[in-house]
Amino acid sequence: MKEAKKVLVAGASGYLGRHLTQTLIEKGYETHVIVRDKRKMNIEAPNLTIFEAEVTQPETLDKLFNGIDVVISAVGITRQKDGLTYMDVDYQANANLIDAAKKSGVKKFMYVSVLNGDKLRHLKICEAKEKLVDYLKSSGLDYCVIRPNGFFSDMGDFLKMAKRGSVYLFGDGTLELNPIHGKDLATEIIHLIDQDRTELNIGGPDLLTQNEIGELALNAFDKPKKVIHLPDWIRRFALWSVRTFTRSKTYGPIEFFLTTMVMNMEAPQFGHEKLKDFFQAEARRMKNE
Repeated sequence: MKEAKKVLVAGASGYLGRHLTQTLIEKGYETHVIVRDKRKMNIEAPNLTIFEAEVTQPETLDKLFNGIDVVISAVGITRQKDGLTYMDVDYQANANLIDAAKKSGVKKFMYVSVLNGDKLRHLKICEAKEKLVDYLKSSGLDYCVIRPNGFFSDMGDFLKMAKRGSVYLFGDGTLELNPIHGKDLATEIIHLIDQDRTELNIGGPDLLTQNEIGELALNAFDKPKKVIHLPDWIRRFALWSVRTFTRSKTYGPIEFFLTTMVMNMEAPQFGHEKLKDFFQAEARRMKNE
């Protein structure tokens, strides 16, 4: 580090937020985190301060940013189940954080969006995230937008299919992606704290086809290589169905998954963690459930 900095992580109890918090602590940053429930943070360290707040309620954020140099937001609606919309959380809650940061003189705001989000604004998840990116860019703060192409934890659908013995893909399965482990992503985000870079597309070290990811998942369960390729009309019909018959909060993740499954989601390669090892560990866990 060029100098000791106070860093605040919002969304610290989520998948990425936990890795960010742990890595900041290990690197010696004075780390402050905002969570909805302190009981969900099973991390203790002398350089860690935990605050409870509702990021959707700006009045609860008062004074939490005093003395903070850098804010990293991993806030998103993915795992919340309390009736809030993407605009409530991915946009407005993060906008509340930006406003509080500006008010307290924070120097830099870092936000985790999604790869190709600027090209996928027609999707509910990306619409809110990219509206926030626009707001951040116009805020006057130094900023950095990080665009991962998917976490290892997002590959769970491959494992669920593999456990049942078959992996289903749309098209010929040759489209490529390189998802990244939360630990590797956290490390690279923290490297950006002292850099002037305003945007980073990022993926993991291994660029894989969908077929190869399916085979890795099947191998993790010691299943035969059974990857079934479905015609695209099924995907289009599924998209129409979820958009027509479910609420946006339900279909948002499905809409995103079904759309990106027919896109190359290749990003610059970073990190060391291997998807194969993650699948093996998760398969062992799932077998014991």
